[in-house]
Amino acid sequence: MRVLFVSDTHLGFDLPAHARVNRRRRGHDFFDNFERALAPAHAGDVDVVLHGGDLHFRARVSPALAAAALEPLLRVARAGVPVLLVPGNHERSRLPFPLLALHPRLHVFDRPRTFVLEARGVRVAFVGFPYANQVRERFGALLAGTGHGAVQADVRVLCLHQCVEGATCGPGTFTFRSGDDVIRRAALPASFAAVLSGHVHRHQVMPGAPPVIYAGSVERTSFAEVEETKGSVLLELTDGLVRWTFAPLPARPMLVRAVDLAGLSASDARRVVAGIIDATPADAVLQLRVQGGPGASTDWLTAAALRELSGERNVSPVLAWVPRASPRVPFEPPSVRRPRQLALGWG
Repeated sequence: MRVLFVSDTHLGFDLPAHARVNRRRRGHDFFDNFERALAPAHAGDVDVVLHGGDLHFRARVSPALAAAALEPLLRVARAGVPVLLVPGNHERSRLPFPLLALHPRLHVFDRPRTFVLEARGVRVAFVGFPYANQVRERFGALLAGTGHGAVQADVRVLCLHQCVEGATCGPGTFTFRSGDDVIRRAALPASFAAVLSGHVHRHQVMPGAPPVIYAGSVERTSFAEVEETKGSVLLELTDGLVRWTFAPLPARPMLVRAVDLAGLSASDARRVVAGIIDATPADAVLQLRVQGGPGASTDWLTAAALRELSGERNVSPVLAWVPRASPRVPFEPPSVRRPRQLALGWG
């Protein structure tokens, strides 16, 4: 059986329904890469598609966005390819507007479940549950709740949207080791051919029995992912995991550039910034780290001015110093008027 594993599409990111500013939106990049990732399913090259969670960019989305996000998966299902979907933490472990997901070939891990699918003479049990808080202590019960031990299958695959001990992320290669929301590596049964998980945006494969495979996100969601290649994973299963292949996606270049504006006039500062922007790829997602201190000329550095210089790029400035605070006026409490005293007495 050939399986396409894609995850963390975060559809709706930077894609407001009613944009107040006319600029290039990154939201279309996420939809475009999702479609690219699903191309093998439309070409008939895979038998099953698994989405590892965080289909949406946040928990509460409009019905229109929910429908648009599900449509690529529904097209695959309508073409005859079964689709499995693990609700992630961005779905708050459930799909909004679940009626939109109704299709006989779209299978949702809305609770601990086991779905058995067969293709090319191989019967595979896909076992999983939606994202769970405090999963470290709950993992055994959640896994037992899937009922996977009672089904007949040639091979078993565990489908998650969780952090597993040993997974890494971020520019400093942070490693998940402990915590309520981290599954112990030793808790993963060796009877599974593989663990396919979403949630961590860096593609990685953690060897062992079973191997843990993260597809990663389809696009870079923050500058913590500058160095990461994005993509999906293709797997081949028989009586176990035969092979896996990472399929890169054309994520937009994400760059960080420093600019020192100390002692420059507004016109000179604008010219320097324009030169730095022009030296980057035309589709770059650029972060400008502006240096120079409080005396630097930055009054002109508005969102509108950057849009004018950016073209098709997405450019955001970050000041490399703490702006000087306005002089503080000492707090003077209002005067307290004493209540008039009443004399009570006789005589």
